Amino acid sequence: MDRAAELLHSVFGFPDFRPGQAEIVEAVLQGRNTLAIMPTGGGKSLCFQLPALCRDGVTVVISPLIALMRDQVRALKAVGVEAGALTSGNTDEETEEVFQAIDDGRLKLLYMAPERLASAGAVGLLRRARVGLIAVDEAHCVSQWGHDFRPDYLRIGDLRRSLGVPLAAFTATADEETRTEIVTRLFDGVAPATFLRGFDRPNIHLAFAVKDSPRDQILRFAAARKGQSGIVYCGTRAKTETLAQAIREAGHPAVAYHAGMDAEDRRRVETRFQRDDGLIVVATVAFGMGIDKPDIRWVAHADLPKSIEGYYQEIGRAGRDGLPAETLTLYGPDDIRLRRQQIDESGAPPDRKSADHARLNALLGLAEALGCRRQVLLGYFGETSEPCGACDLCDRPALLFDATNEVRKALSAILRTGEWFGAGHLIDILTGSATAKVRERGHDQLPTFAVGRDLSKPAWGAVFRQMMGRDLVRPDPDRHGALRMTDAARPILRGEASVTLRRDTVVAADREPARTQVADEDAGLLSLLKAKRRALAEAQNVPAYVVFADRTLIEMAEKRPATLDQMARITGVGAKKLESYGAAFLEVITGAAEALHPARMRLVGKPEGVVVFHRIARSPQRLQHARARLTEDVEHTRRGIRPFAAKA
Repeated sequence: MDRAAELLHSVFGFPDFRPGQAEIVEAVLQGRNTLAIMPTGGGKSLCFQLPALCRDGVTVVISPLIALMRDQVRALKAVGVEAGALTSGNTDEETEEVFQAIDDGRLKLLYMAPERLASAGAVGLLRRARVGLIAVDEAHCVSQWGHDFRPDYLRIGDLRRSLGVPLAAFTATADEETRTEIVTRLFDGVAPATFLRGFDRPNIHLAFAVKDSPRDQILRFAAARKGQSGIVYCGTRAKTETLAQAIREAGHPAVAYHAGMDAEDRRRVETRFQRDDGLIVVATVAFGMGIDKPDIRWVAHADLPKSIEGYYQEIGRAGRDGLPAETLTLYGPDDIRLRRQQIDESGAPPDRKSADHARLNALLGLAEALGCRRQVLLGYFGETSEPCGACDLCDRPALLFDATNEVRKALSAILRTGEWFGAGHLIDILTGSATAKVRERGHDQLPTFAVGRDLSKPAWGAVFRQMMGRDLVRPDPDRHGALRMTDAARPILRGEASVTLRRDTVVAADREPARTQVADEDAGLLSLLKAKRRALAEAQNVPAYVVFADRTLIEMAEKRPATLDQMARITGVGAKKLESYGAAFLEVITGAAEALHPARMRLVGKPEGVVVFHRIARSPQRLQHARARLTEDVEHTRRGIRPFAAKA
């Protein structure tokens, strides 16, 4: 672990492990089969990248998306690590470069898509590369209970057995059923060293809102975060196009993304999103899994996601750098009907449909929560929490009321009309609206006619929506979406249970923007640092965060390092990046770059280098003398001989 800790600082520029990382890294270093469930942004990649540098041989990383693999390879090369990817998007030159690195014994990490494992020569190639460890990213894709099932992931267990090497699997979202299937598929049912490192992302603000002019709600949310990178998820391809156009017309840079687009157009969107500051992508869920962009500041859902796992995975793309991020999820009764219908009309067996309804119920329970949303969300994953103070219901507690009588009236109306009608007709009956449809069917003669006149039609709409959210009633696809009562409602109807609902008010999605990233006095410098980063990234044709992440630039703006030694102590500035970019950013901060002898440069950030600087820098004669001897003393330092700086 000493070697790992040293590389953590010298290569990646991090002073310490994040919570939970050290134990996982140690298990992987020891060659133990490992399963780690860590929150997005918790540093999963480092848990296999760091052991790869310490272990003999090559670590093969099975990853689901080409964009993700290429991003990680670029980021690794930027810190001086030999890494490559074999994907269908490779040029011949890129593939040949990977093969050459394998033959030369230089390669440390090899990224591959699971689909490539189907090729006849895959196992032979990996044996030739002397693979010593398999790392599986997004391991939930192996589970048919999961939300991103990829059949080719099922080959990974065979690969582990063929190569006879340890396997480390990582994912951000896996409930108990999914974890069980991962163990079965990847580890032959033999429990690996398992680390459940929590699901909480305290930097992400959670918010839901009932749909009320949803386009305007999304536009207000985006306007309050102008200039920040964000994602808007939509339920249909057509909606991504129209909403992206509306956002552009409102003055924001925005593009649409969905699976129906040409592959080259999708790649252009992915590339632009990674490299541009402030771009908004309006997408179906085809976009996002594996997006390695740390500074996404917000995620909005224009339609209800399919499950709580999908929701958590999608909002997890925001704030991967640990800085504040915000979310908004819009939903309404039509979303609930659609999701129920999709489950009921699928070709899945009954037990799978039941499980899918339960997963949807969990998400609807989060949407219709009466108290802190984070408590509900973490409770689904088996964790407990105090009220978080970082969700809309902590900001503005819901107004609650005992709705037992109202729910019983609604259930009575459903049963007395034979469970053949939707919420609109039932609300007309309850409010005493004698429409032609009500009169034609004689429903104005029912005992439930007009018993709910004390509530308005919108209020009754909220009651029915919350009943659907609590799974007390479901739309019946065989009856054109008519509501039918579930077993969960029977105790309420019989007077054996009570129910509390929210007094529903449609709240505009216009929270105050997230706090500024730095204090006012540092904002100007941060802008200059971002401009320098953008220029360097464009010159190298890489995403801006490959140069430095936002968190690193913020720390530079706040601490204002005046020397390269001080710059070396900024989080995210490892040896390679200090050499590549340190002088350029120091010039932005101080107005003048620090010129150093190459031998002195090798000591930057090391204690002996600091001693040299402080004791001789003020004397030109001593400085000249020191420069003449530093080349020799660097070699002495490497051999463990007492360095010149300590003797001076």
